Amino acid sequence: MNKNGKIGIFDSGIGGVTVLREIIKLLPNENYLYYSDSKNNPYGDRTVEQIRQLCDQIVKYLIQENCKLIVIACNTASAKALQYLREKYPFMIFIGIEPAYKMVYDYAYDKPTLIMATKGTIDSEKFNSLIKKYDNHKTYLLPCTGLAEKIEQANQKEIKEYLKENISMYQGKVKNVVLGCTHYPLIQEEIQEILGKVEFFNGAPNLAKHLKNILEEKNMLNNGKGQIQFEDSQGLECKRKRFFEILKSSISAE
Repeated sequence: MNKNGKIGIFDSGIGGVTVLREIIKLLPNENYLYYSDSKNNPYGDRTVEQIRQLCDQIVKYLIQENCKLIVIACNTASAKALQYLREKYPFMIFIGIEPAYKMVYDYAYDKPTLIMATKGTIDSEKFNSLIKKYDNHKTYLLPCTGLAEKIEQANQKEIKEYLKENISMYQGKVKNVVLGCTHYPLIQEEIQEILGKVEFFNGAPNLAKHLKNILEEKNMLNNGKGQIQFEDSQGLECKRKRFFEILKSSISAE
């Protein structure tokens, strides 16, 4: 087994850093290659065929770069391309992120819940199966068109205006908020400013546990000192800088 190979992680931008920071907590010794597809961001408004083509190109690159496992750190890409990629590359292990609605079912079933996600995720067959299976009949679905893009651009003024306009109506109505896009944990504080005290759920911690279990079961854990490599489809230095700033602040906070 390829113990020294990298763990490939990709997203339509830097939002997947919220997934990587959870993985690093459990697997600090692994080598990581993070791919940010800022050139084609956002994925949420693209067709299934477009998303599959983009993911396919990234996966080819990650395989060339000696990745032993690939994490899709984008809810939209996971919902629309995961099965396609597993069928096309049966030799590769893929792990996809998905909205943490089952966690609401497990831990806070009776509480009103707001699911914030991209339109692409909410429209997907995979997401609708999840809702149907775990529906608490107290759930609001909010397609947050354009929000991931504003987070990607780090425009705080526009983010706050967007949230005020789109989620103020849920203040006092919801107790749980499912962050159904990997960009959204980056603005958790801003969401809380509007909604008050709510419980946040996102799929990254469970994905990290699942990933660790797979590596242990397959005897693929790396025992050396891990490194983190960042690539951006536009080669933007500002993306690299922000990525490592978020990652380092998360690690030092731990």
